[in-house]
Amino acid sequence: MEDSKADSSAPDIDSHQGAVPRHVAIIMDGNNRWARRRDLPGVEGHRAGENAVQTVIRRAGQRGVEVVTLFAFSSENWRRPPEEVNHLMGLFVRALGERVNELQENGVRLRFIGERAAFGEDLRRGMADAEQRTAGNQRMTVVVAVNYGGQWDLAQAAAELARRVRDGELALERVDAEALGAEVSMADLPAPDLLIRTGGEQRLSNFLLWQSAYSEFYFTPVLWPDFDADAFDAALADYAGRQRRFGRSGEEVERLKGEQ
Repeated sequence: MEDSKADSSAPDIDSHQGAVPRHVAIIMDGNNRWARRRDLPGVEGHRAGENAVQTVIRRAGQRGVEVVTLFAFSSENWRRPPEEVNHLMGLFVRALGERVNELQENGVRLRFIGERAAFGEDLRRGMADAEQRTAGNQRMTVVVAVNYGGQWDLAQAAAELARRVRDGELALERVDAEALGAEVSMADLPAPDLLIRTGGEQRLSNFLLWQSAYSEFYFTPVLWPDFDADAFDAALADYAGRQRRFGRSGEEVERLKGEQ
Protein backbone atom coordinates (compact mmCIF):
# COMPACT_ATOMS: atom_id res chain seq x y z
CA MET A 1 0.00 0.00 0.00
CA GLU A 2 1.27 3.47 -0.83
CA ASP A 3 1.96 5.74 2.12
CA SER A 4 0.90 9.36 1.93
CA LYS A 5 3.89 10.38 4.01
CA ALA A 6 6.35 12.47 2.01
CA ASP A 7 9.44 10.64 0.80
CA SER A 8 12.56 12.80 0.58
CA SER A 9 13.91 10.59 -2.22
CA ALA A 10 10.73 10.85 -4.34
CA PRO A 11 10.87 12.94 -7.53
CA ASP A 12 9.21 16.34 -7.68
CA ILE A 13 5.61 15.61 -8.66
CA ASP A 14 5.21 18.92 -10.48
CA SER A 15 7.75 17.90 -13.14
CA HIS A 16 6.38 14.38 -13.73
CA GLN A 17 2.70 14.89 -14.54
CA GLY A 18 2.88 15.47 -18.30
CA ALA A 19 0.88 13.29 -20.67
CA VAL A 20 4.11 12.35 -22.45
CA PRO A 21 6.85 10.66 -20.37
CA ARG A 22 10.22 12.37 -20.46
CA HIS A 23 12.07 9.06 -20.14
CA VAL A 24 10.92 5.68 -21.45
CA ALA A 25 12.90 2.53 -20.59
CA ILE A 26 12.26 -0.69 -22.50
CA ILE A 27 13.01 -4.35 -21.82
CA MET A 28 13.06 -5.70 -25.38
CA ASP A 29 11.89 -9.28 -24.91
CA GLY A 30 10.71 -11.85 -27.44
CA ASN A 31 13.25 -11.98 -30.28
CA ASN A 32 13.90 -15.71 -29.97
CA ARG A 33 10.24 -16.63 -29.65
CA TRP A 34 9.43 -14.47 -32.69
CA ALA A 35 12.00 -16.41 -34.72
CA ARG A 36 10.89 -19.83 -33.46
CA ARG A 37 7.29 -19.17 -34.42
CA ARG A 38 8.51 -18.59 -37.95
CA ASP A 39 10.91 -21.56 -38.02
CA LEU A 40 13.82 -19.15 -38.31
CA PRO A 41 17.19 -19.19 -36.52
CA GLY A 42 17.40 -17.01 -33.44
CA VAL A 43 19.67 -14.48 -35.10
CA GLU A 44 16.83 -13.54 -37.46
CA GLY A 45 14.76 -12.57 -34.44
CA HIS A 46 17.55 -10.30 -33.24
CA ARG A 47 17.82 -8.72 -36.71
CA ALA A 48 14.08 -8.07 -36.71
CA GLY A 49 14.40 -6.66 -33.21
CA GLU A 50 17.06 -4.21 -34.39
CA ASN A 51 14.56 -2.87 -36.93
CA ALA A 52 12.03 -2.41 -34.13
CA VAL A 53 14.61 -0.35 -32.23
CA GLN A 54 14.82 2.14 -35.10
CA THR A 55 11.03 2.34 -35.35
CA VAL A 56 10.59 3.05 -31.65
CA ILE A 57 13.38 5.64 -31.52
CA ARG A 58 11.81 7.53 -34.41
CA ARG A 59 8.34 7.40 -32.85
CA ALA A 60 9.66 8.47 -29.45
CA GLY A 61 11.26 11.51 -31.07
CA GLN A 62 8.01 12.36 -32.84
CA ARG A 63 6.09 12.13 -29.57
CA GLY A 64 8.48 14.38 -27.65
CA VAL A 65 10.15 11.78 -25.44
CA GLU A 66 13.51 13.10 -24.25
CA VAL A 67 15.26 9.86 -23.23
CA VAL A 68 14.86 6.25 -24.37
CA THR A 69 16.81 3.53 -22.53
CA LEU A 70 17.00 0.09 -24.14
CA PHE A 71 17.97 -3.13 -22.37
CA ALA A 72 20.07 -4.65 -25.14
CA PHE A 73 22.27 -7.18 -23.33
CA SER A 74 22.10 -8.07 -19.66
CA SER A 75 24.91 -9.36 -17.49
CA GLU A 76 22.96 -12.64 -17.37
CA ASN A 77 22.86 -12.98 -21.17
CA TRP A 78 26.39 -14.41 -21.14
CA ARG A 79 24.73 -17.67 -20.03
CA ARG A 80 23.16 -18.08 -23.45
CA PRO A 81 24.70 -20.40 -26.07
CA PRO A 82 28.05 -19.01 -27.34
CA GLU A 83 26.86 -18.92 -30.96
CA GLU A 84 23.90 -16.72 -29.99
CA VAL A 85 26.13 -14.39 -27.98
CA ASN A 86 28.54 -14.12 -30.90
CA HIS A 87 25.68 -13.29 -33.26
CA LEU A 88 24.43 -10.64 -30.85
CA MET A 89 27.84 -9.04 -30.61
CA GLY A 90 28.21 -9.07 -34.38
CA LEU A 91 24.83 -7.41 -34.84
CA PHE A 92 25.74 -4.83 -32.23
CA VAL A 93 28.99 -3.91 -33.97
CA ARG A 94 27.29 -3.62 -37.37
CA ALA A 95 24.40 -1.61 -35.96
CA LEU A 96 26.83 0.85 -34.42
CA GLY A 97 28.52 1.41 -37.74
CA GLU A 98 25.30 1.66 -39.72
CA ARG A 99 23.14 3.75 -37.40
CA VAL A 100 25.42 6.32 -35.82
CA ASN A 101 25.29 8.58 -38.88
CA GLU A 102 21.48 8.52 -38.79
CA LEU A 103 21.45 9.36 -35.09
CA GLN A 104 23.91 12.17 -35.66
CA GLU A 105 21.85 13.65 -38.50
CA ASN A 106 18.73 13.59 -36.34
CA GLY A 107 20.32 15.20 -33.30
CA VAL A 108 20.22 12.08 -31.13
CA ARG A 109 22.81 11.55 -28.43
CA LEU A 110 23.92 7.93 -27.89
CA ARG A 111 25.16 6.62 -24.53
CA PHE A 112 25.97 3.21 -23.10
CA ILE A 113 25.67 1.93 -19.55
CA GLY A 114 27.05 -1.32 -18.18
CA GLU A 115 30.38 -3.05 -17.62
CA ARG A 116 32.34 -2.78 -20.87
CA ALA A 117 35.46 -4.68 -19.81
CA ALA A 118 34.00 -8.01 -20.97
CA PHE A 119 33.69 -6.82 -24.58
CA GLY A 120 36.37 -6.95 -27.25
CA GLU A 121 38.54 -3.96 -28.00
CA ASP A 122 36.82 -3.23 -31.33
CA LEU A 123 33.41 -3.06 -29.72
CA ARG A 124 34.61 -0.91 -26.82
CA ARG A 125 36.26 1.47 -29.29
CA GLY A 126 33.12 1.62 -31.41
CA MET A 127 30.98 2.44 -28.39
CA ALA A 128 33.34 5.19 -27.27
CA ASP A 129 33.51 6.66 -30.77
CA ALA A 130 29.72 6.67 -31.12
CA GLU A 131 29.35 8.43 -27.78
CA GLN A 132 31.95 11.02 -28.71
CA ARG A 133 30.46 11.72 -32.15
CA THR A 134 26.97 12.30 -30.79
CA ALA A 135 27.89 13.94 -27.47
CA GLY A 136 26.73 17.40 -28.55
CA ASN A 137 23.29 16.34 -29.77
CA GLN A 138 20.34 17.61 -27.74
CA ARG A 139 17.12 16.57 -29.48
CA MET A 140 16.92 13.20 -27.70
CA THR A 141 19.16 10.80 -25.78
CA VAL A 142 19.22 7.07 -26.46
CA VAL A 143 20.84 4.99 -23.72
CA VAL A 144 21.77 1.39 -24.51
CA ALA A 145 22.29 -0.95 -21.55
CA VAL A 146 24.90 -3.58 -22.46
CA ASN A 147 26.35 -6.13 -20.05
CA TYR A 148 24.22 -4.28 -17.54
CA GLY A 149 22.53 -5.46 -14.36
CA GLY A 150 20.76 -3.43 -11.72
CA GLN A 151 22.54 -5.26 -8.90
CA TRP A 152 25.91 -4.56 -10.56
CA ASP A 153 24.91 -0.91 -10.86
CA LEU A 154 24.12 -0.62 -7.16
CA ALA A 155 27.26 -2.51 -6.18
CA GLN A 156 29.53 -0.24 -8.19
CA ALA A 157 27.79 2.82 -6.76
CA ALA A 158 28.26 1.52 -3.20
CA ALA A 159 31.91 0.73 -3.93
CA GLU A 160 32.49 4.30 -5.14
CA LEU A 161 30.97 5.72 -1.96
CA ALA A 162 33.12 3.36 0.13
CA ARG A 163 36.22 4.51 -1.75
CA ARG A 164 35.36 8.17 -1.13
CA VAL A 165 34.81 7.52 2.60
CA ARG A 166 38.09 5.59 2.81
CA ASP A 167 39.99 8.43 1.10
CA GLY A 168 38.45 11.09 3.31
CA GLU A 169 36.46 12.68 0.49
CA LEU A 170 33.06 11.88 2.02
CA ALA A 171 31.95 11.73 5.66
CA LEU A 172 30.30 8.45 6.62
CA GLU A 173 27.21 10.26 7.92
CA ARG A 174 26.72 11.77 4.45
CA VAL A 175 26.16 8.33 2.90
CA ASP A 176 22.43 8.31 2.21
CA ALA A 177 19.95 7.64 -0.60
CA GLU A 178 20.84 10.90 -2.31
CA ALA A 179 24.56 10.09 -2.29
CA LEU A 180 23.98 6.59 -3.63
CA GLY A 181 21.61 7.86 -6.30
CA ALA A 182 24.27 10.24 -7.54
CA GLU A 183 26.60 7.31 -8.31
CA VAL A 184 24.28 4.94 -10.20
CA SER A 185 24.12 4.92 -14.00
CA MET A 186 22.21 7.80 -15.63
CA ALA A 187 22.29 9.91 -12.46
CA ASP A 188 22.41 13.00 -14.67
CA LEU A 189 19.23 12.07 -16.58
CA PRO A 190 15.60 12.13 -15.46
CA ALA A 191 14.48 8.84 -13.93
CA PRO A 192 12.37 6.61 -16.19
CA ASP A 193 8.73 7.69 -16.08
CA LEU A 194 7.54 4.65 -18.02
CA LEU A 195 9.12 1.19 -18.16
CA ILE A 196 7.85 -1.07 -20.95
CA ARG A 197 8.43 -4.81 -21.17
CA THR A 198 7.42 -6.66 -24.32
CA GLY A 199 6.97 -10.41 -24.75
CA GLY A 200 4.43 -11.09 -22.00
CA GLU A 201 6.70 -11.56 -18.97
CA GLN A 202 6.03 -9.38 -15.93
CA ARG A 203 9.32 -8.89 -14.14
CA LEU A 204 12.24 -6.44 -14.17
CA SER A 205 14.96 -9.01 -14.86
CA ASN A 206 17.54 -6.99 -12.93
CA PHE A 207 16.99 -3.84 -15.02
CA LEU A 208 17.26 -0.32 -13.52
CA LEU A 209 16.40 -1.47 -10.00
CA TRP A 210 17.23 1.89 -8.42
CA GLN A 211 16.17 4.17 -11.27
CA SER A 212 12.71 2.61 -11.71
CA ALA A 213 11.61 3.08 -8.08
CA TYR A 214 8.81 5.44 -9.18
CA SER A 215 8.34 4.30 -12.78
CA GLU A 216 5.00 3.30 -14.22
CA PHE A 217 5.17 -0.27 -15.60
CA TYR A 218 3.58 -1.37 -18.87
CA PHE A 219 3.64 -5.06 -19.80
CA THR A 220 2.51 -6.23 -23.23
CA PRO A 221 2.36 -9.69 -24.84
CA VAL A 222 3.61 -8.22 -28.13
CA LEU A 223 7.00 -9.71 -29.02
CA TRP A 224 9.70 -7.11 -29.49
CA PRO A 225 10.12 -7.47 -33.30
CA ASP A 226 6.37 -6.78 -33.64
CA PHE A 227 6.43 -3.77 -31.31
CA ASP A 228 5.76 -1.05 -33.86
CA ALA A 229 4.84 2.64 -33.71
CA ASP A 230 1.19 1.84 -32.93
CA ALA A 231 2.22 -0.43 -30.05
CA PHE A 232 4.45 2.34 -28.67
CA ASP A 233 1.58 4.82 -28.95
CA ALA A 234 -0.64 2.39 -27.02
CA ALA A 235 1.91 2.34 -24.18
CA LEU A 236 2.03 6.14 -24.13
CA ALA A 237 -1.77 6.32 -24.09
CA ASP A 238 -1.91 3.94 -21.12
CA TYR A 239 0.68 6.04 -19.30
CA ALA A 240 -1.25 9.26 -19.98
CA GLY A 241 -4.30 7.82 -18.21
CA ARG A 242 -2.49 7.10 -14.95
CA GLN A 243 -2.21 9.23 -11.83
CA ARG A 244 1.35 9.35 -10.57
CA ARG A 245 1.44 9.69 -6.78
CA PHE A 246 5.05 9.27 -5.62
CA GLY A 247 3.80 8.14 -2.19
CA ARG A 248 1.15 10.85 -1.88
CA SER A 249 -2.59 10.31 -1.70
CA GLY A 250 -4.68 10.79 -4.83
CA GLU A 251 -6.37 13.80 -3.22
CA GLU A 252 -3.01 15.45 -2.48
CA VAL A 253 -1.87 14.90 -6.06
CA GLU A 254 -5.00 16.59 -7.40
CA ARG A 255 -4.58 19.48 -4.97
CA LEU A 256 -1.00 20.07 -6.05
CA LYS A 257 -1.98 19.92 -9.72
CA GLY A 258 -4.72 22.48 -9.08
CA GLU A 259 -2.20 24.89 -7.58
CA GLN A 260 0.00 24.89 -10.67
